[in-house]
Amino acid sequence: MTILVTGATGNVGRLVVDELMRADAPHVRALTVNPTRAALPGDVEVVEGYVGKPDSLSGVFDGIDTVYLAPVPAAAREVAILARDAGVRRFVTLTGAPGTDWYGIEADVEASGLECTHLEPGEFMTNATIWAEQICTTGEVRGTYPTAANAPIALEDIAAVAAQALLGESHSGRTYELTGPQSLTHPQMVHDIGSALGRHVPFVEVPREEAEAVLARSMGEYAGWYLDGRALLVDHPQSALTTVEEILGRPATTFARWAAANVELFR
Repeated sequence: MTILVTGATGNVGRLVVDELMRADAPHVRALTVNPTRAALPGDVEVVEGYVGKPDSLSGVFDGIDTVYLAPVPAAAREVAILARDAGVRRFVTLTGAPGTDWYGIEADVEASGLECTHLEPGEFMTNATIWAEQICTTGEVRGTYPTAANAPIALEDIAAVAAQALLGESHSGRTYELTGPQSLTHPQMVHDIGSALGRHVPFVEVPREEAEAVLARSMGEYAGWYLDGRALLVDHPQSALTTVEEILGRPATTFARWAAANVELFR
């Protein structure tokens, strides 16, 4: 079985390649826009192309059985048809929950008639790096909606689940909502970062307008959109699910563990 990983140098795709290699996948082909700079393992077949530009994918799907599809909503339907016509049987897609821009990928891929497994992760733990500048320069985090809570997930856990889905036929036809193991508020997450740093880092509640201005330095135009989502979580917090642990047979990564492993981002 040959597996194609698209977006193989992206935040999740690169980790999917690593997980497949650790699992001794028989043959992995990695799609990247720059094979020379990709620095992928030597056992991986590297091909050039970008899933967001279907006209760059000539021959990419030849001999492929299963595809990990990076989230590019505008191209998903066309890419799925190209893959199906080349003989691909199964797709594992990285999408998002209903209501997100990425959710439409699921219907677009299913329209091709391919067998599918859909992964719907919540917020990534790496999003906490939006606080890095504040912590480094002021020693605190200024934000709003301190009681809003969700269950962020480590990219490594998403990639591990994706690899299992790529390697196992039993996951076909399934949609997995993926979360971290704990539902946390931002003050709790900031506390965990402080613990990793070995010092107290306070979360300082400020008005919405000020919080948006602070976030805009790292998020640009998406700061308002992000805070709109946080506002919804005040009355409707996201619960932590056990899906990752059930699929992987090990506990999902806690935010405290992630913060300890990535503490240099906040120094």
